[in-house]
Amino acid sequence: MLKEFKEFAMRGSVVDLAVGVIIGAAFGKVIASAVDDLIMPPIGLVLGKVDFSQMFVNLGHTHYDTLAAAKLAGAPTLNYGLFLTTVVNFSIVAFCVYLIVMAFRKYLMKPAPVPPATKECPLCAMVIPMQAKKCGHCTSQL
Repeated sequence: MLKEFKEFAMRGSVVDLAVGVIIGAAFGKVIASAVDDLIMPPIGLVLGKVDFSQMFVNLGHTHYDTLAAAKLAGAPTLNYGLFLTTVVNFSIVAFCVYLIVMAFRKYLMKPAPVPPATKECPLCAMVIPMQAKKCGHCTSQL
């Protein structure tokens, strides 16, 4: 059983998948940092100095100035600012994955060869359609 597991784990596709998952997780962290630290602050500034990480609706009866204070008190909250940040994060990751897939298709996957639509007549060497039974130039049977 241990030998079979080793063969399974060392197969190329399993190792490639593991590497892809690890790189994907690291890539997700980079995108999350870019969204949280580089994209959302300017958007918040343009929208009137809004801090998306502090946008929440308190579902309880007590007022809290910050989301951290509400969470510390255990108050139920709807964290729509964090949700918007996550949506932007997801959109960027999805767009990057789309670009990678398109690049993969373009550069690594070769299109199927297109069969020729014409051929040369063996007698007069003129170009004729592939389905021709008779040459239109020299009238020879093909």
